[in-house]
Amino acid sequence: MSVPGAVAAPVHRAVRTGRARITALALLVVVVGCADLVAGRAVSLADVRDVLLGGGDPMARHIVLQLRLPRLLVALVAGASLGLAGLVLQSALRNPLAGPEVTGVTPGAVLGAVTATGLGLAGWESPAAVVVAACLGGFAGAGLLWLLAGRERGDPEQTAVYGVLVSAVLAGCTAMVLLVAPGELGSVVQWLVGSTEGRVWQHWHLLWPWALVWAAVAWLLAGPLTLLRCGDEQAAAVGLDTGRGRAAALVCAVALTAGAVSAVGALGFVGLLVPHLALAVFGAELRIALPGAGLLGAVVVCGADAGAQLLSRSLAGALDSDRFTVPVGALTTCVGAGLLLIVAGRRTDER
Repeated sequence: MSVPGAVAAPVHRAVRTGRARITALALLVVVVGCADLVAGRAVSLADVRDVLLGGGDPMARHIVLQLRLPRLLVALVAGASLGLAGLVLQSALRNPLAGPEVTGVTPGAVLGAVTATGLGLAGWESPAAVVVAACLGGFAGAGLLWLLAGRERGDPEQTAVYGVLVSAVLAGCTAMVLLVAPGELGSVVQWLVGSTEGRVWQHWHLLWPWALVWAAVAWLLAGPLTLLRCGDEQAAAVGLDTGRGRAAALVCAVALTAGAVSAVGALGFVGLLVPHLALAVFGAELRIALPGAGLLGAVVVCGADAGAQLLSRSLAGALDSDRFTVPVGALTTCVGAGLLLIVAGRRTDER
């Protein structure tokens, strides 16, 4: 009787530690959200405080409540969706190099959204159509990678190579769409780079139910994903249908990515690096790591949005241009690329 108790005690301690870290991370989300709310131009910290307390002049109320607040909420949910999608993909494919950005999912979703908008198939008058188009593009990208990888799907490096090729092809297709409809470049650049600029309540009302449903699906898949991380043979030995489990996980990851892309575009490296950070902080227990990845994704994107606004304000003053803005996707891509180089360098040194 003492052996089960000895085994259970570390598990309970790990769960308690994970919950404590989840709580701390939730508080960090609040802090980063407040920073993002006050980081923009036009209204000061005092103006934001007055508006939140129920006062403030009409212009300040409009900027805070109709522009900054929905932008903040969309950034949080989009980041959470990408963090979850990345961890689901890496677990289902058993590939630490998998992520929406390098498996064809994000480039496919971008292609779908750009095609729908650039060719006049959908528009901001029907934002739900953009989500549908992004989903179709994301599934097409993931399916193309699946077909190309073939029997080599279990090889992380080989799958990553095919993912880069698929992403390059889809990016080329997106460029061709823009050549066909060059006048729409300004309206679709948000999906090419990734931006929270101009996000309003319409985007929030469309995004949060979609993200909530698929986040719940991701959490329900925590058990099958944990088994898949152990290998197909071990998963099948305990009765898991690995084909169906992996297919369900891929559908969930694509849906989460498509929702985020349709709202804020392609935010580079969020879905690739956030899962590694989540596993490092919360461990391999996916019932804890999945919510942790969502919260970390929200912190990363919202923090990057606040940083992009502060950088835009500084550069606008230096360049004497009030219209100059730094897209959040550019910031996540630059920082993510730097972190990826550091991680790759450490792995090379360990070898």
